[in-house]
This record gives sequence, C-alpha cells and structure tokens, in this order.
Amino acid sequence: MTTFWSTWICVLTIGSLIGLTWLLIGTRRGETKGSTDQTMGHSFDGIEEYDNPLPQWWFMLFAATLVFAVGYLVLYPGLGNWKGILPGYENGWTGVHEWEKEMNKADAKFGPIFAKFAAMPVEEVAKDPQALKMGGRLFASNCSVCHGSDAKGAFGFPNLADSNWRWGGDAEMIKTTIMGGRMAAMPAWGEILGDAGVKNVAAYVRHELAGLPLPEGSTADLHAGQQAFSTTCVACHGANGKGTEAMGAPNLTQPAGFIYGTSLAQLEQTIRHGRQGHMPAQNELLGNDKVQLLAAYVYSLSQSLSTERLQAEGKSE
Repeated sequence: MTTFWSTWICVLTIGSLIGLTWLLIGTRRGETKGSTDQTMGHSFDGIEEYDNPLPQWWFMLFAATLVFAVGYLVLYPGLGNWKGILPGYENGWTGVHEWEKEMNKADAKFGPIFAKFAAMPVEEVAKDPQALKMGGRLFASNCSVCHGSDAKGAFGFPNLADSNWRWGGDAEMIKTTIMGGRMAAMPAWGEILGDAGVKNVAAYVRHELAGLPLPEGSTADLHAGQQAFSTTCVACHGANGKGTEAMGAPNLTQPAGFIYGTSLAQLEQTIRHGRQGHMPAQNELLGNDKVQLLAAYVYSLSQSLSTERLQAEGKSE
C-alpha cells in the first residue's frame, strides 16, 4: 500500500474514533441529571418522549467499544501499513502467503510419504493400496475435469482406462506425459484433398482401417482414399495406420481411440479442419513426487483392464 493511501486510512480511522468520542462525551454532558417529567416537546400518536439520559450501562458500553477499537488497532493491522505489535502479522491482516504456509505444513506432514513412493518404480507404486488412494485423490482434483471421474474420457479427451495410448502406455511414458504435458496437432487437409478426397480418406479410415461399416448409400471411392492416405497420412499414422507414439499419432485400427468420434461425418470433420490437442504439464503444479503417485494411479487403470481381459479370456478357454 502506498504512503498516501496508508495516511488516508489512518486519518479517516483515527478521526472517526476521535469524533465519536467527542460526540459521546459532549452529549453526556448536556444530559439532564436523573429522571424527569419534562418531555422533548413532540408527540407521536399521543406518545411523548421524556428528556431522560441514557442508562449508565449503555454509556459504558459505548465507551468500552471505543476502548476496544483503540486496543484492536494497536495490537493488529488496521491503520494503513501498520502491522500491529503482536507477532505473526508481518504481511498484514490478509490471506497473503497463507497458501504457502498451508503447503509447508502439508509438505512437512506428507513429504516423507511422497518421498518414499518417489524412490520406487512407478510399476511398484501402482501395486500399493495407499499410493493408489493418494493418486486417485490427485486425479480427482487435477485430471477428472477433462478425463472424467472414471478416467474414461470425453469428446476430445482420451480414455485413460483402456489400452489405447497415443504417446505410449508404459509407466515411465505416462509419467513423462503428465510431467511435461503434450501438444498434439492434426493438420487440416481440406484444401489439399478437396471435398471428394476428404470423403474418400474418411471412408477408407473408417471401413478399411477401423473395420467399421459405411453408411448405406455411401459413394466414397475406397481405392482413391487409400491412395490419398498413402501420400498424406502415412508419415504420421504409418502405412498400416497403426500410428506413431513418438508423434502422438493415434492407431487408426482401434476405433476406441478416436477421441473426436468414429462416425463418417466426424472423421471428415477431423480430416478437413484438423485437430489441436493440449495436455497441460503438471510438473510445476504438482512436482515430481505427486506426479509419481498420479502416474501410478493412471498406469494401474489400464493394467486392471488388461488383467480383467486376460482373466476373461482364460475363463472362455
């Protein structure tokens, strides 16, 4: 706070206290001593007001309030830049640095627990029930707004509970993704391919790569779509359409990984206009130790799915 505003607040506050004190004492001196039958000279519906002084306890209550105000302003912040004489209010009577204080207390209490799990491989942390509970709470606070409380994603946000991973699904790669974030870019091909080319490529991806049926009456040329794919899409998605994890290019043979939809119209939209995806980095916000727990929790989701799938296949045999 600047000196001007600090002085302004002090003048207003101290001036108000002095004025109230003068008003209280001045009106007290002019009061009639003791009770009287004299009225104030005005009447309301036949009711008149006697000219009697305030009760003694009422006057003392006003005086005590003023004394309390003076004592409060001496002990605590309240007069501009004055910090008060009591310790602990160096930053004023505000919430400044309160967040840092709470975080320091939390680090002192939970820091050793985080450090223990940070020293373990992510795969081992994913097997610890306590670590998974902590990771689940971190996920709910920081990730669920995009990926959902069940981690199954939403339109434009990948499902973290399946086996489809754009940047790799091993434990360390998941941690790398969370720590540093990801920036994905699907270029727009509309001007290059034209409307007919976009429709042909979308039909090829949906039918030949993803194995999904085309809408009845589709006139798309699948052969032409394959040729266009081999010249424009193969650099990222590969000749077989199974993607490139190093580039974040999804596997087009797995429809479950199509986060922008699998319908022919949605695929055409993606190819024509492109897509931009941004996974924010969590390193500065959470730090290595918490990201370790978060990565273990996310890793455990897909591992649980794989275990259930293997068990189901074993029972079917």
